[in-house]
Amino acid sequence: MTDPASLVAITMPLSRPVDPVDFAGSDGILFTRAGVGVAGAGVATRLSTTSALEHLSRIETRNPLGTPGTGPVAIGALPFRPDSPGALVVPAISVGRDENGSAWATVVGPPGTDLDPEAAVRARLDDLSSHPPMVGPGAFTVSSTLAPSEWMDRVATAVDRIRDGELEKVVLAREVVIRADAPIEVGAVLRRLARSYPDCFVYLVDGFCGASPELLVSRSGDVVRAQPMAGTAPRSGEPEADDRTAAALLASPGYRHEHQVTIDAVHDTLLRFSSYVDYQPEPSVVALSNVVHLATSVEGRLSHPPASILELVRALHPTPAVCGRPVERARSLIGELEGFERDRYAGAVGWVDALGNGSFAVSIRCATITGDEAVVVGGNGIVAGSDPATELVETRAKMQAMLSAIVRP
Repeated sequence: MTDPASLVAITMPLSRPVDPVDFAGSDGILFTRAGVGVAGAGVATRLSTTSALEHLSRIETRNPLGTPGTGPVAIGALPFRPDSPGALVVPAISVGRDENGSAWATVVGPPGTDLDPEAAVRARLDDLSSHPPMVGPGAFTVSSTLAPSEWMDRVATAVDRIRDGELEKVVLAREVVIRADAPIEVGAVLRRLARSYPDCFVYLVDGFCGASPELLVSRSGDVVRAQPMAGTAPRSGEPEADDRTAAALLASPGYRHEHQVTIDAVHDTLLRFSSYVDYQPEPSVVALSNVVHLATSVEGRLSHPPASILELVRALHPTPAVCGRPVERARSLIGELEGFERDRYAGAVGWVDALGNGSFAVSIRCATITGDEAVVVGGNGIVAGSDPATELVETRAKMQAMLSAIVRP
């Protein structure tokens, strides 16, 4: 790790925002929703999550803006298991845009070097445009790591354990491997995700990418927000049928209970750090191109001094929506039944600045792309009334976001 005390960060406003997806390309780092967020290129230093704020504050900073996300930022995808080490990247060049439309660029490097943010951004964009278009794959194979019938058997085992009173809920995921006849262009995958899922958080960290619909938590000054999701159903693409699906989701006692448990967990956790926290009295239905989710917006005011975004992420993760309940029993059963290591799937992905502001999404609807191979993961919440065949169909619907972005004619 480069000593942060030996680095300088310079931030300048941009007269026009830069498309973060274009700026990240295939080799950058990205966290954005509808053009709002941050993107970076190059690595100034890498930080552990436990010391990231301390090290960010040691970087000498020239920042006339002083708003959340400006100055040096660290971006990363944290693993599902809280006891696994997590790392964040401080990009050498980053661009950002906030909800008010303000845009900026930041460069981070040793003192004495040419640290001109606008020039660095132009050089990055020129470099990306100078590369000839990549010839993408022409053929793909798609296979499940675990046979669908075997996965359904494991879901049935989980249902039995739940009915026996061992736990209330467990989230079980399955893994699909895509192999192509040429390297998969990550930048093209991100552009397709951004077009198809404009309301999702599109992200890229070291080959791990996706489009998550779920905000785990954000912090801007003393304002804290979250939007937990639990309860999902596949869409057909036929408007009347999809309207019936959404109505059934809202009316389902089982889905509503599952959703309320997640809301309560998020609310009660945030309340420990806050002077007040409130949430919408009724959930809304968030419709994506492939599925619909039950979602509820949560907002509050943090007590002073406000907890950092990383403290809030540590306290909230993992929610019942990606692990189960009780958490320790669910995590143990996941290790027993899933048959693969989740790594960054169902972890948290986002950014933090030197003042502790930031935004993190739940890292779902994702894939890890390495050369000509992509590993896609999708999971479902299993409860006492779960039907294994129905759960299999739902995982396929959730994986469709990444499969359709990667497997193209």
